[in-house]
Amino acid sequence: MQRAVVRVCRTAASRPANLSRARYLHHLNRQVSPTHEQRIAAHHGRRSGAAGALLRQVCVVPVVAGVRYVSKTVKVPTMAESLSEGTLKQWTKQVGDFVERDEEVATIETDKIDVSVNAPEAGTITELLAQEEDTVEVGQDLFKMEPGEGGSAKTEAAKEETKGAAKDKAAEEKKEDKKESSATPEEKKDSSSKATEAKQESAPQPEKKQQPAPQPKKQESLGNRSEKHVKMNRMRLRIAERLKESQNTAAFLTTFNEVDMGAVMEMRKLYKDEIEKKHGVRLGFLSAFAKACCQAFKEVPAINGAIVGPGAGDTIVYHDYVDLSVAVSTAKGLVTPVVRNIESLDFVGVEREIAALGAKARDNKLTLEDMAGGTFTISNGGVFGSLMGTPIINLPQTAVLGLHAIKDRPMAVNGKVEIRPMMYLALTYDHRLVDGREAVTFLRLVKEYIEDPRRLLF
Repeated sequence: MQRAVVRVCRTAASRPANLSRARYLHHLNRQVSPTHEQRIAAHHGRRSGAAGALLRQVCVVPVVAGVRYVSKTVKVPTMAESLSEGTLKQWTKQVGDFVERDEEVATIETDKIDVSVNAPEAGTITELLAQEEDTVEVGQDLFKMEPGEGGSAKTEAAKEETKGAAKDKAAEEKKEDKKESSATPEEKKDSSSKATEAKQESAPQPEKKQQPAPQPKKQESLGNRSEKHVKMNRMRLRIAERLKESQNTAAFLTTFNEVDMGAVMEMRKLYKDEIEKKHGVRLGFLSAFAKACCQAFKEVPAINGAIVGPGAGDTIVYHDYVDLSVAVSTAKGLVTPVVRNIESLDFVGVEREIAALGAKARDNKLTLEDMAGGTFTISNGGVFGSLMGTPIINLPQTAVLGLHAIKDRPMAVNGKVEIRPMMYLALTYDHRLVDGREAVTFLRLVKEYIEDPRRLLF
């Protein structure tokens, strides 16, 4: 790294009278050492007079390739209105690493998603101002960087210094090994015998040999009984808080029904290949239930409503749109990305949106916008083999529909026993807003639409 000498002068004259112009410029432009700076300052300081004493300040600043860089501090970015802090989960870059513009430097874990902190411009990381697992707030200084194209000379010098220290250490170890190996066998034997004699002389001699105490009988091994303690991540903590908040706020009640999936399965069998070939999406069952719920909301709007306001809430909101929260299981926990305006989408549109959000959830790329809102939730535990369950309401929503596994069961059809593919449905609702009659009516309508999907066309 080069060094430039910056001088700030307060004097009537631009240079000392006893110093020629060429020599003065030579002093300004040459690379100087601290002792040389002191010598020049002392020499110039001798002059005083009516023009005023010469006052100089000498400082050394870094200059790389003729350009002077200024260290830049990067702060924790704004994440969302509801998020003011997070946990610094990982540094993806370290001190000395060069980063391009918008390249990820750190990952911050929040209550809902992971936020990437990117470099605002190309440069070299010079200092990390927080450690992993620290809680960081929006606007807090996070790291420092030295802007510029390519690695800085300072970084290269540090790397060369590290390499030199490693080489010196290796050379010293090699020298010691060589010195030890050069000793003759007689010298090694003599040294060993002297050490043994000294050890025997210094060791205390026992007065009387004592009999060892009898060892207790060993118990039979109970196998491996180890434990592993893992700290809960912010998302898991937030999930726990929200579930308890929901449980303590809403008046939970669950009603059940069962639906014959034969008609929907037949429709899927007929059109899934054509839809996948034409639109590039797979036709599943979730789109049918989403559209069935939209139709049922027209007759039971309270299921798509919410209670809002201070405390436990004092205002009812009835939505004339349907933003469907779809429960997706990830490695970090359950997330509920939202498909907007389900009522205006067809089967293919619903499946496309669900597939896109599911992929983003599994790749940990969901944004806060993907998670915000939602007027109703569908949770499909059937993909994991669940036969029956009571889902928990996602506040401030009023209800959640739980889907379960499809099982062949004997059913009475037109006075005859037939084996039909059956699924249990569970609707958990907030009894503060939804009465039992409304909940049962809604679930019965969903059942009718699924058992005759042609009704969804009008």
